[in-house]
Amino acid sequence: MDVRTIDLKLHGMSCSSCVATIEGALNELPGVSATVNFATETAHVIAPETIEIPTVINAVSNTGYRAELLNATNNQLLESPRLEWHLILATLFALPTIIISMVMSLHEPIDNAIYKILDLLKILHPTNHPWGWLAIALSVPVVFIAGWPIHRVGLRSLRRSNMDTLISIGTLSAFIWSCYAAALRALLNMGAKEVSILRNGEEVLAPIDHLNVGDLFLVRPGEAIATDGVVVEGEGDVDLSMLTGESLPVHCGPGKRVIGATINKNGPLVVRAERVGAQTELSRIARMVVQAQGEKAPIARLADRIAALFVPTIIASSLMTCAVWLSITRDLSQSIAPAITLLVIACPCALGLATPIAFLVGSGRGAQLGIIMRTPAALERAQRGKNNQEKPILLLDKTGTVTTGHIEVVAIERYGIEESLLLSIAGTLENQSEHPIARGVVALAKIQGVSFGLISEFESHPGRGVAGRVEISGRSYLTLIGSPESIAYGTAGYSPELLGAITAIKARGRSPIVISLDGSARAILEVGDQIKDDSAQAIEKLSKLGYESVLLTGDSKEAAAHIASVAGIKQFRAEVLPEEKVGVVKEFQEQGRDVIMIGDGVNDAAALATSNLSMAMGTGTDSAIAVADITLMRASLSAAADALRLSRRTLRIIKENLGWAFIYNIIGIPLAATGNLNPMYAGGAMALSSFIVVANSLRLRRFK
Repeated sequence: MDVRTIDLKLHGMSCSSCVATIEGALNELPGVSATVNFATETAHVIAPETIEIPTVINAVSNTGYRAELLNATNNQLLESPRLEWHLILATLFALPTIIISMVMSLHEPIDNAIYKILDLLKILHPTNHPWGWLAIALSVPVVFIAGWPIHRVGLRSLRRSNMDTLISIGTLSAFIWSCYAAALRALLNMGAKEVSILRNGEEVLAPIDHLNVGDLFLVRPGEAIATDGVVVEGEGDVDLSMLTGESLPVHCGPGKRVIGATINKNGPLVVRAERVGAQTELSRIARMVVQAQGEKAPIARLADRIAALFVPTIIASSLMTCAVWLSITRDLSQSIAPAITLLVIACPCALGLATPIAFLVGSGRGAQLGIIMRTPAALERAQRGKNNQEKPILLLDKTGTVTTGHIEVVAIERYGIEESLLLSIAGTLENQSEHPIARGVVALAKIQGVSFGLISEFESHPGRGVAGRVEISGRSYLTLIGSPESIAYGTAGYSPELLGAITAIKARGRSPIVISLDGSARAILEVGDQIKDDSAQAIEKLSKLGYESVLLTGDSKEAAAHIASVAGIKQFRAEVLPEEKVGVVKEFQEQGRDVIMIGDGVNDAAALATSNLSMAMGTGTDSAIAVADITLMRASLSAAADALRLSRRTLRIIKENLGWAFIYNIIGIPLAATGNLNPMYAGGAMALSSFIVVANSLRLRRFK
């Protein structure tokens, strides 16, 4: 069955219960799968082609909310001005009401003076309490203006009882979203709003959306780089901290790629735009954050199921409370009071807010540190293994994860071939590959200034090497480039001289790469990269967090042992092919160990998808990032340690929030039902419970 995706802009949501209501209505449509994002007020719907768009929109409308197709004009992720206006209005009128109700009425002298004044003015008879009338007047704007969105939805949602059925004020949702969407709003507002475009030698100041791929634009010191591109003129230091969390600026010059929204610290730069609009790195990060905030962790789904049963249960309990009191007292007014108090105090706001608010703040803080969580479920997977007898396994890909990934050709052993011809052939073939070793070979060929030839019959064998037919100066060469063990005729076909060179390179902790031309080994490249500056320190941090690190690489045992020794990793698996990496993951899983995989390349994608929790370096390939649960924009193992600590802290906050929400209801509901709680204090307790949940979640903003 053919399916399509439909993105909707939603209006009228006020709390997490609205998400469940709309999702329930959409998922009742045949073949439809929908996810509603409260943070962005959007819905992502996957529906069969037979389901018309008006049908989907009507399903939302029938629940009391409004929906329209998402487009560039209505895709305003945060409606802070409207919410802030509601908050200000409600606060201006609610605060005097609270003071009047809970404080001023206690002062009899003031009351008596007011009575006399009003009596003299014939405005109000002294037998009527003036503060009560004033409180009613002040409450009208709060209840009927600030709270109107909730009342409107609540009335229309009677068939699908939700929190709006119980809630009568709108200030809480406005307060929460105005404050706690700050992290996402800051992320989306990072980018430049205007750009200095260079056209026909002249500088033109234009809105950012006028910038096209290929345009040259000027970035002055202190300005944000308008979009992703490559520097063509000038040099300067670029601050990447807002995207990667990296504190030190990176020096950029001609040929260096730069990321939009980062800050040019010094020196003017002329940049050629490579990606604009929704294709930029900033937009990709924002989409990942928004997607993550729209999904639910298992613990959140449990809370949703409880909240869905909570509303009808509380309504039934309230009616039962009223009936019991009426049967005992035969006094309707005395019976209604505890029933209303139960409704007021039992509002499941705190329960509904416990998970999404904590994850919103946690993921927002993560984005500021260059840690992008693709799914909330990663929070719980990061926790696994803590209570097991065996430590969870941390599988670390070597190249680009533990090491810099900038492979360099250190030396060349040639056998009967000129170096320029060798580099021309090797550069032509490796130019078709994205492997770090290939990039190192191509870089050396370009430095030597050799020309590339024509390529045909190209084949890439992950973990082994590349093959193809290269034509240089009218002559064709059947070329194989790969590890000594991967070349078709194996090490047994090598001469003693070649075997000696291979052994010597491995002994130095580097990797030998054999170049075979027309069935004969003609050269050995000695390649290697450097361990990242923070890898050893990060491994120590991860060990203290309770993880057992294992180095995983396709390199030789000697090269793997050298890197593992320098990084402080006790275990390593060498000469592992990409398809064998999955087997290593499963091997540890069969031992009852939870496996966290960290990688960055195409050859890591399958293992990343198989592991219990996966992390990809932000500098890695799209295929690795696409399957990873967490993306580390600051491509270092220190960021991995921070991600695991942040995940643990966020889940702990969620559990604390849920614990408070349950305790609050366990204590408050019996007090309300037995008549031991005043409705006014019940309302205060309800607001306090939500405030505690939100304040507790805000602690994540201080995570370092």
